[in-house]
Amino acid sequence: MASLDEIRTDVVGSLLRPAELKRAREEFDNGRLDADGLRAIEDRCITEAIRFQEQLGLDVVTDGEFRRLNFQDSFGQAVTGYDSAAADLAFYEKSAAGAKPQQRWDIFANVHAKGPPIVQRQRAIERLRMVHNIALEEFKFAQPVATLPVKASFIGPDRIAQRFDYQGSVGVYDGLDDFIMDVVRIEREMIDGLVAAGCRYVHVDAPGYTAYVDQPSLDKMRERGEDPMENFARSIDADNALIEGYPGVTFGIHLCRGNQRGMWHREGHYDDIAERLFSDLHHQRFLLEYDNPRSGGFAPLRFVPKGKIVVLGLVSTKVTAMETVDGLRRRIDEAAQYVPLEQLALSPQCGFASEFAGNPVDEDIQRRKLELVVETARQVWG
Repeated sequence: MASLDEIRTDVVGSLLRPAELKRAREEFDNGRLDADGLRAIEDRCITEAIRFQEQLGLDVVTDGEFRRLNFQDSFGQAVTGYDSAAADLAFYEKSAAGAKPQQRWDIFANVHAKGPPIVQRQRAIERLRMVHNIALEEFKFAQPVATLPVKASFIGPDRIAQRFDYQGSVGVYDGLDDFIMDVVRIEREMIDGLVAAGCRYVHVDAPGYTAYVDQPSLDKMRERGEDPMENFARSIDADNALIEGYPGVTFGIHLCRGNQRGMWHREGHYDDIAERLFSDLHHQRFLLEYDNPRSGGFAPLRFVPKGKIVVLGLVSTKVTAMETVDGLRRRIDEAAQYVPLEQLALSPQCGFASEFAGNPVDEDIQRRKLELVVETARQVWG
């Protein structure tokens, strides 16, 4: 098998939650199922999800993020110090009320009550401290179950910073730089635990970077008195500090434009930030969203350094329409005009269920799309 730096198929993280797991979570939230009962059902569903991915022939597997309500729980529910509330399924149902697939959404604009950190912009009432290494607990269960490498995923510093109310946190943190130093420290603790447990592929979700090509997001930064390019530079430095000094560990970073119930959050091409983004980030694998015209063309890939892998997210998790092997091969050939074929790989554009409810596709479509990733990779790279 190729090194994890160079594998040709990838998965972003989340999978559709089985009906059994959805029912169990509802019963847990309503007090009809205790934590041990929920855990037992999660364990069984995760085991089945890992077997499913292995049978498809993927190069790496995940636990489907089945223990999370939202992909950002890896940090938001792992720390204490925010002035925030825990989320349940009812919170996310309210947040998505009235929204329709393929629309742009203003994240959780329908929710005005106090919500979870990272999901809503929240202030700190004390310096953050890790109390629950969620990614490590997920990995410790998944690793013994799997026969393939298990990748761990968590939200990166850039997104965390964009959801931090630093103006309301004066007296706790001396601005964003001080806050980001704490975030990096805490997330390095998370990585330390993962590496010690045997994890060799750590995936950082970084949807915040597309804010730097999205005009409404840029406007909001400027309204708060921020310089977007200073924020951009700070985030690159933080992401590099996060992964420094872990020999033998593959780090991937996923850059997307939002993924909630088939909706999207940002638009804009990679072009305006590509040179600095690809040249300065130290991650071995760039997982990029390329499933629709909002993503732009492949020309920005010319800035990817030799030896790095671009994982083309060409298969949409948002829609039921099926891509084809021939269509995917043509797009891979287009990308190979800007970066050598040996530096390319293939994946879905995002997770199938960044939030517990999942995207508007069913489990059969999910299976067929992942099979398509595997078959296309075999035909292209052997």
